[in-house]
Amino acid sequence: GQRVEYPDDNWFSQILNGQVGIILSIDGTVLFDIFLSLVDFAVYDEKKKLLTGQLRKYPEKLIIYCKDLRVFNFCLRYTKEEEVKRIVSGIIHHSQTPKLLKRLFLFSYASAAPNNTDGRNQTVMFDTLEDWRDELERTKGNVQYKAVSTNEGYKVSEKLPLYFVVPICVSEESILKYEGRGIPIWCWSCHNGAALLKMSAFPKEQDDSTSQMQKAFLDGIYRTIRKPPYELLKTDDLSSSLPSLQEIQTAYTRFKQLFLIDNSTDFWATDVKWFSLLESTNWLEIIRRVLKKAIEVVECLERQHTNVLLIEETATDLCCVISSLVQVMMDSYSRTKLGFQSLIQKEWVIGGHGFLDRCNHLHKSDKEEAPVFLLLLNCVWQLVQQYPSAFEFTETYLTVLSDSLYVPIFSTFFFNSQHQKDTTTTGEILKTQSSPFRFLTVWDWSVQFDLKAQAFLNNPLYAEKPKPEKSQRKTARFKHQRQLSLPLTQTKSSPKRGFFREETDHLIKNILGKRIGKFINSSDEPPNSFREFYDSWHSKPVDYHGLLLPRIDGPEIKVWAQRYLRWIPEAQLHGGGTIATAAKILDLMEEVQNLQVKMDEEHSQAVSGDTHAVPMLRNSARLSSLFPFALLQRQSIKPALPTSTWKDLEDEDDLVKRDDEFVDLSDML
Repeated sequence: GQRVEYPDDNWFSQILNGQVGIILSIDGTVLFDIFLSLVDFAVYDEKKKLLTGQLRKYPEKLIIYCKDLRVFNFCLRYTKEEEVKRIVSGIIHHSQTPKLLKRLFLFSYASAAPNNTDGRNQTVMFDTLEDWRDELERTKGNVQYKAVSTNEGYKVSEKLPLYFVVPICVSEESILKYEGRGIPIWCWSCHNGAALLKMSAFPKEQDDSTSQMQKAFLDGIYRTIRKPPYELLKTDDLSSSLPSLQEIQTAYTRFKQLFLIDNSTDFWATDVKWFSLLESTNWLEIIRRVLKKAIEVVECLERQHTNVLLIEETATDLCCVISSLVQVMMDSYSRTKLGFQSLIQKEWVIGGHGFLDRCNHLHKSDKEEAPVFLLLLNCVWQLVQQYPSAFEFTETYLTVLSDSLYVPIFSTFFFNSQHQKDTTTTGEILKTQSSPFRFLTVWDWSVQFDLKAQAFLNNPLYAEKPKPEKSQRKTARFKHQRQLSLPLTQTKSSPKRGFFREETDHLIKNILGKRIGKFINSSDEPPNSFREFYDSWHSKPVDYHGLLLPRIDGPEIKVWAQRYLRWIPEAQLHGGGTIATAAKILDLMEEVQNLQVKMDEEHSQAVSGDTHAVPMLRNSARLSSLFPFALLQRQSIKPALPTSTWKDLEDEDDLVKRDDEFVDLSDML
């Protein structure tokens, strides 16, 4: 949302290596940079024509719209023609032209990445068999499920990870039969033994003989697995019960247009009809439907003690969204910073979500593009803003995580699968005979931010789980460590019908890809069981370390203001919003900490250093409601939290440490 116009030809510096980004500098001082992978599209001149490769004359005005919703206005009137040509051709080539994977800057950076990163990343990467076994042990799922290495060398499927978890009675031959299709793959186990699983469906278009063979195969799986210790299982074909990827992409494209505003006139023009425009995008309704589906799955797992099998064509898109949300709602570990990062690794990165295609990093096919991971972050944000004390991380953490999707120095979100990463890396090393690539993980936040900036990612008001007394620890071992706040509701005990239902033929049709309806309801369940479960839970006090159900009625689903409005000064409240409340609370926390220090000094006790740094926000009346990203005026270009990874372009002093021309940051930090 910054308007930047300079009358000389020194304002535009260079495009690093022709493939990284645009750097704006004046007299050698870097003001901001734009990764070319962040450029969504660009328009030129007063009529805002789309910038393409066919231009009759070079523009005098250029507007760049970024995927993180920043908008930059550039005046090229006084710039030399050869400079304009280089700028325009560079933007077109690197933001629109299809490219090869190995041509991404990711590989150039990985071949010369610095070896001075934090190194204290404790996120579980799930790239070893031991990681999966530890997760089974943590969730008490190792009685019914096993971690397998059948796919070592990718001999089963290139889409599956090297290691994953299946029911104990599933044989290796069954896994190999159809490249992993038709096999229930474990995601997570509930404290009562019920499990969440996923399965990739067989292709819809099959000849009769192939369909019969697949049906016989599924029949064999049912017979093998249809006995204790497994109980009743419910299936959900997500392709029929949730919006399609095309619908999600269309809704988000309309939604983000509301925030790509480059001047005050456009802002006030849309403000008049804001709510009708917002509703017409259907984005918030999609978020509501996804959260409702996750609550339905939670009800099956928690109240009905029923296993749930999520079915999707590849089980790497909406399956990832629902399985992640269920774990965030039910498992307090997934609401910690390390736990959430490990969850993303397990369900998305190792789970095979196609980040390369869904984010369209190579600009090859718009048909494959869909903001599936961003949809998850929007859903998690709803929970964070409704129950902030239940999460160790903040909405700022979610915002910078969404920005990191397009930062081309991390490998986390730039591959479609583990196989693609492994084979591409090995092939390039053998071809060039270079040293091994050093891919950086986005979970090492020290690469992007210094310690002061990282403090904004941690929630100082997080209600940490109290450690049990020594006398209670022994008994606690026989119970699940999470204490659910779910009201004690009488439910009918489920008859033992095996792992799958008796309606075998119906489930086979479902798994074969024939959409036969939405969630399968048990005949002995009342039709309003979801509403009863939802209302009953919300009538009781919240246990921040137990089950969390989001409020999804009416206006409870909100716009993620920090992410979508942070670059629009007209949408900010100076000295208002949640930042004003947080400032007062943090002042009280600082006072309490100072008193604790004095008490410890008097008693000659060491002060505990095991607490997160608290960003003190004094003079909150001078802060924006969208701090730390917000710009206090449209011309200001120095937010408190840096928006790029290029800390080494200048001195070690980060943007967090510099004085802003409108706000004295030294008073804030």
